[in-house]
Amino acid sequence: MLLVEEIVQQTTDTITCRKTFREDEFFVQGHYPDFPLVPGAILCECAMQAGAILLSEVMQQADGVPVATRLNNVKFTRMVRPGDTIEMDIKLSDQLSGAYFLTARVTVDGQLAARMDFACAAATLP
Repeated sequence: MLLVEEIVQQTTDTITCRKTFREDEFFVQGHYPDFPLVPGAILCECAMQAGAILLSEVMQQADGVPVATRLNNVKFTRMVRPGDTIEMDIKLSDQLSGAYFLTARVTVDGQLAARMDFACAAATLP
């Protein structure tokens, strides 16, 4: 399930991506009846996918793929509803051997909807 629709800009240690949520997406159905919301877990997944895109070039050189290993300090500050477009700003904060530490901000119309810290490790390909 790909949750990144557009890469707005990318440097070696930052990436900005966008995703617009539709009413017919399966994770919105029943969450909640008569007041559909994008689940917080989906917002986290969006941010981590954007982070994986950021790390993919670095890890490809090491013959690996990014795998999420930790999610910390998650804060949700605004509801995200079908029709909203989120912007994900991800920053690579630190790297220790095969571990990568990132910070994410998810906004809607410039307003913070979620923020989190997460880590990824390089999983080697067979």
